[in-house]
Amino acid sequence: MADQRMTGAVVVGVVDTAEQRLVVRQAAEEAVRRGAVLRILHAVEWPAPPGSVESAGRGATAEQAEQVIASFSESVAQQFPQLEVLPDVVSGSPARALVDRSSAGALIVVGHRGTGGFPRLPLGSVSLQIATHSACPVLVVRPGDREEPRENRVVVGVDVDDLPSGLMEFALETAEARNAALEVVYVATRPELLGTGPTGPALMDDEAVSSSAQERLENMLASYRSDHPGLDLQGHVKRHHPAEALVDASRHASLLVVGSHGRTGLKRLLLGSVSGKVLHTALCPVAVVPTAHQGRGGD
Repeated sequence: MADQRMTGAVVVGVVDTAEQRLVVRQAAEEAVRRGAVLRILHAVEWPAPPGSVESAGRGATAEQAEQVIASFSESVAQQFPQLEVLPDVVSGSPARALVDRSSAGALIVVGHRGTGGFPRLPLGSVSLQIATHSACPVLVVRPGDREEPRENRVVVGVDVDDLPSGLMEFALETAEARNAALEVVYVATRPELLGTGPTGPALMDDEAVSSSAQERLENMLASYRSDHPGLDLQGHVKRHHPAEALVDASRHASLLVVGSHGRTGLKRLLLGSVSGKVLHTALCPVAVVPTAHQGRGGD
């Protein structure tokens, strides 16, 4: 019988490296905000991947995995004594284990490299697999992120013409839980038509396009502002490459939120060329939200 405390848990994947403490700390903060249990997962892969410490003869055992988790649990207990922490030792693929946990979890937290920062796995392997296939939101943290002042601001990328369900709801809930401002970024990339004339369709100039896009964005945000009157909700239209626009918006933000299957403000945003750029280069943690599009099929 499955552990009932798994439902709604925040799950963080770890390995035994010092840089993981930032990843675990952010996972603990998210669990506290949600009033959830924190599960610390360590996967024992056997046979171990070539070139790993385990394959060199050190042998990762369940006992060693428990020790790794215990070290992080002790650190969490010191910083967040009110938080319930549960160990989660699994055998096999870390990506598969975390995706499995996502079916009942509230949030999966992984490091920018691998699951919780596996040094041998660059982004595009475990973390990208989880972001692509997770049934719940995934928070990707860059271990060793430079410590510089950040605004208490959540940024979310949207497409006002194709807004996926769940994306704004997650961004709104997250901003409110953090008492943060929410910046909604719409990257207007498609051409806008004035109409047809003797020589064919006429395009709006950039200023007119931005004005039209801003109006659509403000119309979309009106209902959210009405439902969340205490939230500082800002809308900005950008005329830029989608990935570069979001990375720029992340510069001093505390969190960047994107959808998982394209069309999150940026046609075909994740998980393709743009997603790689966003997840590789965003200057703050990135939350990837599994999304479904209203009125359209998948990619």
